[in-house]
Amino acid sequence: MTANPKTAMVLAAGLGKRMRPITDTMPKPLVKIAGKTLLDWGLDSLAMAGVETAIVNVHYLPEQIVAHVADRRAPKIVISDESAALLDSAGGIVKALPDLGKDAFYIINADTFWIDSGQPSLERLSLAWDGSRMDILLMLTDLDSATGHCVGTDFLMAPDGALRRSKGDPAGVIYAGAAIMHPRIFKDAPAKPHSLNAYFDTAIAAGRLFGMQMRGQWITVGTPDAIPLAEAAVAGVLTASARKSGSIFGKHDA
Repeated sequence: MTANPKTAMVLAAGLGKRMRPITDTMPKPLVKIAGKTLLDWGLDSLAMAGVETAIVNVHYLPEQIVAHVADRRAPKIVISDESAALLDSAGGIVKALPDLGKDAFYIINADTFWIDSGQPSLERLSLAWDGSRMDILLMLTDLDSATGHCVGTDFLMAPDGALRRSKGDPAGVIYAGAAIMHPRIFKDAPAKPHSLNAYFDTAIAAGRLFGMQMRGQWITVGTPDAIPLAEAAVAGVLTASARKSGSIFGKHDA
């Protein structure tokens, strides 16, 4: 077991083509749900998990993201500029490795977020991480706990948490866009466009890809039509929580 990761990679460089026309004038991570940008939903979760530095990669309309995070203090933001060339998920991480350090780090997608039930999911992910037998630990959710997801499942999980591809099996689970991984998996990897999926498959073959199922509601926002669904999901979860605790929730602005 290791200490909580202190660094994180936030994948925010995508083009957001499916979110047009909204993304004609803004990058997708700055789309707001319940008064908070997608990017800030993720960054707030990282701050709660004790992350000190988050590397945010940018490509499309990068100046807007740079300006948005300029005053943020927790976590400290380091921009990884991919303006010259979009590097895809793995290529972006490889470029940022000097800032991510030598220890295991979090990675989150900037177009998904979640509302935890009970102990924060990233904290639980850190507690489940065991670098002696894992190269990658994915946060997972089931179909019933997902809003805005319409493309089936990703993995089947063994009782010990080991993962294999589900090939869409409805009994499987969904990769929830957050993970812990060790930088050793990127040894000698090129800083050119390539996907994390190849690293997932390599880890599966080595028996070193594991998962942890989150508790709460996971929300992905891929198209404009998904925005009202996400808004409704947030409102529903917060209202239910307020009724349970007897408290009143205000707007969750960053």
